[in-house]
Amino acid sequence: IGFPNFFTPNNDGFNDFWQVNGVNEIFQADAEIYIFDRYGKLLTRINPTGPGWDGTYNGIPVPTNDYWFMVTLEDGRVYKNNFTLKR
Repeated sequence: IGFPNFFTPNNDGFNDFWQVNGVNEIFQADAEIYIFDRYGKLLTRINPTGPGWDGTYNGIPVPTNDYWFMVTLEDGRVYKNNFTLKR
């Protein structure tokens, strides 16, 4: 699996959502993906088979910053890393 280092949710059709790469309906469909702010506050849980995170928290756009994620795969392996949201 992999992930984009950044995304730009500006509705231009390019990099508008952040999603883990390699997780889909066939491979690790029951993986759990969580996104946190830099203080560790849980912002969202995204569906591994959906489009991904749109850069909002409770419907409000979050600012440009680094965000962290945690992926728990079906076999129990856990991946943690960060990415940048650019506005």
